[in-house]
Amino acid sequence: MKLLVVLGTRPEAIKLAPVIREARQRDGLQVRVCATGQHREMLAPVLDLFDLRPDDDLDLMRGAPEPAELAAKVLSSLAVLLRSERPDRVMVHGDTTTAWSAAMAAFLARVPVAHVEAGLRTGDSMHPFPEEVHRRVIAQIADLHLAPTRTARDHLVREGVSPDRIVVTGNPVVDALLAVQERIALEPPPEVGAIAAWHAAVVGDAPMILVTAHRREHFGPCLQHICAAVAELAAALPDCRFVFPVHLNPNVWGPVHAALAGHPGVRLIDPQPYAAFVWLMSRCRLVLTDSGGIQEEAPTLGVPVVLMRRTTERPEGLASGLVTLAGTATQRIISAARERLASPPPQPLIPNPYGDGHAARRIIDALMAPTGTRAAGSSG
Repeated sequence: MKLLVVLGTRPEAIKLAPVIREARQRDGLQVRVCATGQHREMLAPVLDLFDLRPDDDLDLMRGAPEPAELAAKVLSSLAVLLRSERPDRVMVHGDTTTAWSAAMAAFLARVPVAHVEAGLRTGDSMHPFPEEVHRRVIAQIADLHLAPTRTARDHLVREGVSPDRIVVTGNPVVDALLAVQERIALEPPPEVGAIAAWHAAVVGDAPMILVTAHRREHFGPCLQHICAAVAELAAALPDCRFVFPVHLNPNVWGPVHAALAGHPGVRLIDPQPYAAFVWLMSRCRLVLTDSGGIQEEAPTLGVPVVLMRRTTERPEGLASGLVTLAGTATQRIISAARERLASPPPQPLIPNPYGDGHAARRIIDALMAPTGTRAAGSSG
Protein backbone atom coordinates (compact mmCIF):
# COMPACT_ATOMS: atom_id res chain seq x y z
CA MET A 1 0.00 0.00 0.00
CA LYS A 2 1.26 3.45 -0.90
CA LEU A 3 0.20 5.93 1.78
CA LEU A 4 0.48 9.69 1.36
CA VAL A 5 0.31 11.55 4.69
CA VAL A 6 -0.41 15.28 4.35
CA LEU A 7 0.28 17.73 7.17
CA GLY A 8 0.85 21.44 7.45
CA THR A 9 0.49 22.68 11.02
CA ARG A 10 2.30 22.10 14.27
CA PRO A 11 -0.57 20.12 15.88
CA GLU A 12 -0.86 17.91 12.80
CA ALA A 13 2.85 17.12 12.92
CA ILE A 14 2.75 16.35 16.66
CA LYS A 15 -0.22 14.02 16.38
CA LEU A 16 0.81 12.35 13.14
CA ALA A 17 4.47 11.81 14.10
CA PRO A 18 3.77 8.61 16.09
CA VAL A 19 1.49 7.39 13.28
CA ILE A 20 4.14 7.98 10.61
CA ARG A 21 6.78 6.28 12.74
CA GLU A 22 4.51 3.25 13.26
CA ALA A 23 3.62 3.12 9.56
CA ARG A 24 7.25 3.13 8.51
CA GLN A 25 7.89 0.05 10.65
CA ARG A 26 5.22 -2.04 8.90
CA ASP A 27 5.94 -4.41 6.07
CA GLY A 28 3.81 -3.83 3.03
CA LEU A 29 3.32 -0.12 3.67
CA GLN A 30 5.16 2.55 1.69
CA VAL A 31 4.85 5.96 3.35
CA ARG A 32 5.32 9.36 1.75
CA VAL A 33 4.95 12.55 3.81
CA CYS A 34 3.90 15.86 2.27
CA ALA A 35 4.15 19.14 4.20
CA THR A 36 2.11 22.07 2.93
CA GLY A 37 3.92 24.62 5.10
CA GLN A 38 0.72 26.03 6.65
CA HIS A 39 2.70 26.71 9.87
CA ARG A 40 6.10 27.46 8.37
CA GLU A 41 7.98 28.79 11.44
CA MET A 42 6.20 26.60 13.99
CA LEU A 43 6.32 23.36 11.99
CA ALA A 44 10.06 22.99 11.48
CA PRO A 45 11.01 22.51 15.17
CA VAL A 46 8.37 19.77 15.56
CA LEU A 47 9.66 17.97 12.49
CA ASP A 48 13.17 18.13 13.96
CA LEU A 49 12.01 16.91 17.39
CA PHE A 50 10.35 13.82 15.94
CA ASP A 51 13.03 13.35 13.25
CA LEU A 52 10.47 13.75 10.47
CA ARG A 53 11.73 14.61 7.01
CA PRO A 54 8.91 15.35 4.56
CA ASP A 55 9.37 13.82 1.14
CA ASP A 56 7.55 16.80 -0.38
CA ASP A 57 7.51 20.37 0.95
CA LEU A 58 4.96 22.47 -0.91
CA ASP A 59 6.02 25.67 0.94
CA LEU A 60 2.62 27.25 0.28
CA MET A 61 2.61 29.95 2.96
CA ARG A 62 4.88 32.37 1.13
CA GLY A 63 3.16 35.73 1.24
CA ALA A 64 0.92 34.66 4.18
CA PRO A 65 -2.15 33.70 2.13
CA GLU A 66 -5.63 33.80 3.61
CA PRO A 67 -7.39 30.43 4.17
CA ALA A 68 -9.21 30.47 0.81
CA GLU A 69 -5.99 31.18 -1.06
CA LEU A 70 -4.11 28.52 0.91
CA ALA A 71 -6.87 26.00 0.17
CA ALA A 72 -6.63 26.75 -3.54
CA LYS A 73 -2.85 26.26 -3.44
CA VAL A 74 -3.17 22.95 -1.60
CA LEU A 75 -5.77 21.70 -4.08
CA SER A 76 -3.73 22.58 -7.13
CA SER A 77 -0.37 21.44 -5.75
CA LEU A 78 -1.69 18.15 -4.42
CA ALA A 79 -3.46 17.44 -7.70
CA VAL A 80 -0.04 17.37 -9.36
CA LEU A 81 1.49 15.24 -6.60
CA LEU A 82 -1.39 12.76 -6.63
CA ARG A 83 -1.08 12.32 -10.38
CA SER A 84 2.66 11.67 -10.16
CA GLU A 85 2.75 9.47 -7.05
CA ARG A 86 -0.58 7.63 -7.42
CA PRO A 87 -0.99 6.70 -3.73
CA ASP A 88 -3.50 4.06 -2.67
CA ARG A 89 -4.68 6.24 0.22
CA VAL A 90 -4.29 9.74 1.61
CA MET A 91 -4.21 10.32 5.38
CA VAL A 92 -5.19 13.64 6.93
CA HIS A 93 -5.56 14.77 10.50
CA GLY A 94 -8.12 16.90 12.26
CA ASP A 95 -9.72 20.01 10.86
CA THR A 96 -7.17 22.40 9.39
CA THR A 97 -7.22 24.10 6.01
CA THR A 98 -4.51 21.63 5.01
CA ALA A 99 -6.62 18.65 6.10
CA TRP A 100 -9.86 19.50 4.32
CA SER A 101 -8.11 20.75 1.18
CA ALA A 102 -6.02 17.58 1.01
CA ALA A 103 -9.11 15.44 1.54
CA MET A 104 -10.89 17.27 -1.27
CA ALA A 105 -7.90 16.92 -3.58
CA ALA A 106 -7.83 13.18 -2.87
CA PHE A 107 -11.57 12.92 -3.49
CA LEU A 108 -11.25 14.65 -6.86
CA ALA A 109 -8.44 12.24 -7.73
CA ARG A 110 -10.59 9.28 -6.56
CA VAL A 111 -8.10 8.34 -3.83
CA PRO A 112 -9.57 6.98 -0.56
CA VAL A 113 -9.05 9.11 2.56
CA ALA A 114 -8.28 8.05 6.13
CA HIS A 115 -9.18 10.71 8.71
CA VAL A 116 -7.28 10.74 12.00
CA GLU A 117 -9.11 12.44 14.89
CA ALA A 118 -12.45 11.99 13.17
CA GLY A 119 -15.82 12.76 14.71
CA LEU A 120 -15.09 15.78 16.89
CA ARG A 121 -18.11 18.09 16.95
CA THR A 122 -19.38 21.20 18.71
CA GLY A 123 -22.59 21.47 16.70
CA ASP A 124 -21.85 25.15 16.01
CA SER A 125 -20.45 25.87 12.55
CA MET A 126 -18.88 29.14 13.74
CA HIS A 127 -17.14 27.72 16.83
CA PRO A 128 -14.43 26.82 16.19
CA PHE A 129 -14.24 28.68 12.89
CA PRO A 130 -13.59 27.36 10.32
CA GLU A 131 -12.57 24.03 11.82
CA GLU A 132 -16.06 22.74 12.63
CA VAL A 133 -17.08 22.89 8.97
CA HIS A 134 -13.72 21.51 7.81
CA ARG A 135 -14.11 18.31 9.83
CA ARG A 136 -17.72 17.84 8.75
CA VAL A 137 -16.68 18.10 5.10
CA ILE A 138 -13.87 15.58 5.63
CA ALA A 139 -16.39 13.19 7.19
CA GLN A 140 -18.34 13.25 3.91
CA ILE A 141 -15.19 12.32 1.99
CA ALA A 142 -13.32 9.84 4.19
CA ASP A 143 -13.87 6.12 3.91
CA LEU A 144 -11.95 5.30 7.11
CA HIS A 145 -12.76 7.34 10.23
CA LEU A 146 -10.19 7.01 13.03
CA ALA A 147 -12.09 8.37 16.01
CA PRO A 148 -10.19 9.26 19.19
CA THR A 149 -13.04 8.47 21.59
CA ARG A 150 -16.39 6.69 21.70
CA THR A 151 -18.12 10.06 21.87
CA ALA A 152 -16.52 10.99 18.54
CA ARG A 153 -17.60 7.63 17.11
CA ASP A 154 -21.18 8.24 18.23
CA HIS A 155 -21.23 11.61 16.45
CA LEU A 156 -20.23 9.94 13.19
CA VAL A 157 -22.82 7.18 13.53
CA ARG A 158 -25.55 9.75 14.13
CA GLU A 159 -24.45 11.50 10.94
CA GLY A 160 -24.92 8.32 8.95
CA VAL A 161 -21.37 6.96 8.79
CA SER A 162 -21.40 3.16 8.68
CA PRO A 163 -20.01 1.75 11.95
CA ASP A 164 -17.75 -0.65 10.04
CA ARG A 165 -15.87 2.37 8.67
CA ILE A 166 -15.12 3.76 12.16
CA VAL A 167 -12.38 2.60 14.51
CA VAL A 168 -11.91 4.07 17.99
CA THR A 169 -8.16 4.39 18.38
CA GLY A 170 -7.42 6.91 21.11
CA ASN A 171 -5.68 10.13 20.18
CA PRO A 172 -2.05 9.92 19.04
CA VAL A 173 -1.36 13.16 20.89
CA VAL A 174 -1.06 10.97 23.99
CA ASP A 175 1.51 8.81 22.20
CA ALA A 176 3.48 11.94 21.26
CA LEU A 177 3.21 13.49 24.72
CA LEU A 178 4.43 10.34 26.50
CA ALA A 179 7.31 9.98 24.04
CA VAL A 180 8.39 13.58 24.61
CA GLN A 181 8.12 13.20 28.39
CA GLU A 182 10.37 10.14 28.21
CA ARG A 183 12.89 12.00 26.08
CA ILE A 184 12.90 14.97 28.47
CA ALA A 185 13.63 12.60 31.35
CA LEU A 186 16.40 10.69 29.59
CA GLU A 187 18.03 13.19 27.23
CA PRO A 188 16.43 16.66 27.29
CA PRO A 189 16.61 18.56 23.99
CA PRO A 190 18.48 21.89 24.18
CA GLU A 191 15.23 23.88 24.16
CA VAL A 192 14.18 22.21 27.41
CA GLY A 193 17.40 23.27 29.10
CA ALA A 194 16.88 26.81 27.83
CA ILE A 195 13.30 27.10 29.10
CA ALA A 196 14.22 25.48 32.42
CA ALA A 197 16.97 28.07 32.95
CA TRP A 198 14.59 30.90 32.04
CA HIS A 199 11.96 29.49 34.38
CA ALA A 200 14.41 29.28 37.26
CA ALA A 201 15.50 32.89 36.75
CA VAL A 202 12.10 34.48 36.06
CA VAL A 203 9.44 32.30 37.68
CA GLY A 204 11.38 30.49 40.36
CA ASP A 205 9.16 28.91 43.02
CA ALA A 206 6.12 31.05 42.24
CA PRO A 207 2.98 29.22 41.08
CA MET A 208 2.86 29.39 37.29
CA ILE A 209 -0.29 29.88 35.23
CA LEU A 210 0.26 29.10 31.55
CA VAL A 211 -1.82 31.09 29.02
CA THR A 212 -2.40 30.48 25.32
CA ALA A 213 -4.85 32.08 22.88
CA HIS A 214 -4.93 31.94 19.11
CA ARG A 215 -8.38 31.04 17.76
CA ARG A 216 -9.48 32.88 14.64
CA GLU A 217 -13.00 33.41 15.97
CA HIS A 218 -11.50 35.22 18.98
CA PHE A 219 -9.67 37.90 17.01
CA GLY A 220 -10.86 41.32 18.18
CA PRO A 221 -13.11 41.82 21.22
CA CYS A 222 -12.90 38.25 22.55
CA LEU A 223 -9.10 38.38 22.65
CA GLN A 224 -9.31 41.75 24.40
CA HIS A 225 -11.58 40.19 27.04
CA ILE A 226 -9.12 37.32 27.51
CA CYS A 227 -6.23 39.77 27.96
CA ALA A 228 -8.27 41.80 30.44
CA ALA A 229 -8.92 38.67 32.47
CA VAL A 230 -5.21 37.81 32.53
CA ALA A 231 -4.30 41.34 33.59
CA GLU A 232 -6.88 41.40 36.38
CA LEU A 233 -5.90 37.95 37.64
CA ALA A 234 -2.21 38.85 37.61
CA ALA A 235 -2.91 42.02 39.59
CA ALA A 236 -5.02 40.12 42.13
CA LEU A 237 -2.53 37.26 42.48
CA PRO A 238 0.88 38.94 42.81
CA ASP A 239 2.53 35.74 44.07
CA CYS A 240 1.72 33.96 40.79
CA ARG A 241 3.43 34.28 37.43
CA PHE A 242 1.36 34.26 34.24
CA VAL A 243 3.46 32.92 31.36
CA PHE A 244 1.98 33.61 27.92
CA PRO A 245 3.70 32.17 24.80
CA VAL A 246 2.22 34.51 22.19
CA HIS A 247 1.14 33.14 18.81
CA LEU A 248 2.95 34.67 15.83
CA ASN A 249 -0.25 35.63 13.99
CA PRO A 250 -0.29 39.47 14.00
CA ASN A 251 -3.97 39.38 14.98
CA VAL A 252 -2.80 37.81 18.25
CA TRP A 253 0.72 39.12 18.69
CA GLY A 254 -0.18 42.81 18.39
CA PRO A 255 -3.24 42.94 20.68
CA VAL A 256 -1.66 40.73 23.35
CA HIS A 257 1.49 42.84 23.54
CA ALA A 258 -0.55 46.05 23.51
CA ALA A 259 -2.63 44.81 26.45
CA LEU A 260 -0.10 42.91 28.57
CA ALA A 261 3.48 43.95 27.76
CA GLY A 262 5.15 45.31 30.86
CA HIS A 263 2.52 44.01 33.27
CA PRO A 264 4.47 43.02 36.41
CA GLY A 265 2.77 39.65 36.84
CA VAL A 266 2.79 38.59 33.18
CA ARG A 267 5.66 37.26 31.11
CA LEU A 268 5.11 37.32 27.35
CA ILE A 269 7.42 34.90 25.57
CA ASP A 270 7.86 33.58 22.04
CA PRO A 271 6.03 30.41 20.99
CA GLN A 272 7.95 27.48 22.43
CA PRO A 273 9.17 24.33 20.72
CA TYR A 274 6.94 21.42 21.64
CA ALA A 275 9.30 19.76 24.13
CA ALA A 276 9.81 23.08 25.95
CA PHE A 277 6.06 23.67 26.01
CA VAL A 278 5.45 20.21 27.46
CA TRP A 279 8.05 20.99 30.14
CA LEU A 280 6.26 24.24 31.00
CA MET A 281 2.85 22.60 30.98
CA SER A 282 3.99 19.82 33.31
CA ARG A 283 5.12 22.41 35.85
CA CYS A 284 2.26 24.86 35.81
CA ARG A 285 -0.57 25.08 38.32
CA LEU A 286 -3.24 25.94 35.77
CA VAL A 287 -3.67 26.48 32.03
CA LEU A 288 -5.87 29.21 30.57
CA THR A 289 -6.36 28.41 26.90
CA ASP A 290 -8.61 28.38 23.84
CA SER A 291 -6.61 25.52 22.30
CA GLY A 292 -7.96 22.20 21.15
CA GLY A 293 -4.96 19.98 21.76
CA ILE A 294 -4.16 21.40 25.20
CA GLN A 295 -7.58 20.17 26.34
CA GLU A 296 -6.14 16.67 25.82
CA GLU A 297 -2.53 17.25 26.84
CA ALA A 298 -2.93 19.14 30.11
CA PRO A 299 -5.44 16.70 31.67
CA THR A 300 -3.16 13.83 30.63
CA LEU A 301 -0.51 15.51 32.80
CA GLY A 302 -2.99 16.15 35.61
CA VAL A 303 -3.03 19.94 34.98
CA PRO A 304 -6.45 21.64 35.20
CA VAL A 305 -7.67 23.79 32.33
CA VAL A 306 -9.87 26.86 32.14
CA LEU A 307 -11.12 26.72 28.58
CA MET A 308 -11.71 30.20 27.18
CA ARG A 309 -14.23 29.19 24.52
CA ARG A 310 -18.01 29.13 24.27
CA THR A 311 -18.12 25.42 23.40
CA THR A 312 -15.85 22.42 22.97
CA GLU A 313 -15.56 19.40 20.71
CA ARG A 314 -13.76 17.52 23.50
CA PRO A 315 -16.43 16.94 26.19
CA GLU A 316 -14.41 14.16 27.80
CA GLY A 317 -12.28 16.73 29.63
CA LEU A 318 -15.39 18.41 31.01
CA ALA A 319 -16.74 15.06 32.19
CA SER A 320 -13.44 14.29 33.93
CA GLY A 321 -13.68 17.47 35.98
CA LEU A 322 -10.27 18.69 34.83
CA VAL A 323 -11.58 21.16 32.25
CA THR A 324 -13.84 24.12 33.03
CA LEU A 325 -15.67 25.73 30.11
CA ALA A 326 -15.56 29.46 30.91
CA GLY A 327 -16.36 31.25 27.66
CA THR A 328 -14.53 34.46 26.76
CA ALA A 329 -16.21 36.95 29.10
CA THR A 330 -13.60 38.52 31.37
CA GLN A 331 -15.35 37.93 34.69
CA ARG A 332 -16.26 34.33 33.86
CA ILE A 333 -12.62 33.55 33.10
CA ILE A 334 -11.56 35.18 36.35
CA SER A 335 -14.14 33.28 38.40
CA ALA A 336 -13.24 29.94 36.84
CA ALA A 337 -9.51 30.51 37.35
CA ARG A 338 -9.95 31.54 40.98
CA GLU A 339 -12.09 28.47 41.66
CA ARG A 340 -9.48 26.19 40.10
CA LEU A 341 -6.62 27.77 42.01
CA ALA A 342 -8.51 27.38 45.27
CA SER A 343 -8.86 23.62 44.71
CA PRO A 344 -6.17 21.00 45.41
CA PRO A 345 -4.07 20.02 42.38
CA PRO A 346 -5.69 17.06 40.57
CA GLN A 347 -4.06 13.84 39.40
CA PRO A 348 -3.47 12.65 35.83
CA LEU A 349 -6.49 10.97 34.26
CA ILE A 350 -6.48 7.20 34.82
CA PRO A 351 -7.86 5.78 32.63
CA ASN A 352 -7.25 8.61 30.21
CA PRO A 353 -10.28 9.10 27.91
CA TYR A 354 -7.95 10.44 25.22
CA GLY A 355 -5.84 7.31 24.94
CA ASP A 356 -3.24 5.02 26.45
CA GLY A 357 -0.24 5.77 24.24
CA HIS A 358 -1.03 3.08 21.66
CA ALA A 359 -3.24 5.04 19.27
CA ALA A 360 -0.68 4.95 16.44
CA ARG A 361 -0.62 1.16 16.47
CA ARG A 362 -4.42 0.97 16.33
CA ILE A 363 -4.53 3.52 13.49
CA ILE A 364 -2.11 1.55 11.31
CA ASP A 365 -3.80 -1.75 12.20
CA ALA A 366 -7.08 -0.26 10.98
CA LEU A 367 -5.44 1.14 7.86
CA MET A 368 -4.01 -2.25 6.89
CA ALA A 369 -7.03 -4.36 7.85
CA PRO A 370 -8.87 -5.94 4.91
CA THR A 371 -12.04 -4.04 4.00
CA GLY A 372 -15.00 -5.38 5.93
CA THR A 373 -12.97 -6.78 8.86
CA ARG A 374 -12.61 -3.58 10.85
CA ALA A 375 -14.42 -3.39 14.17
CA ALA A 376 -15.01 -0.43 16.42
CA GLY A 377 -11.99 -0.53 18.70
CA SER A 378 -11.21 0.87 22.11
CA SER A 379 -8.86 3.64 23.18
CA GLY A 380 -8.22 2.01 26.52
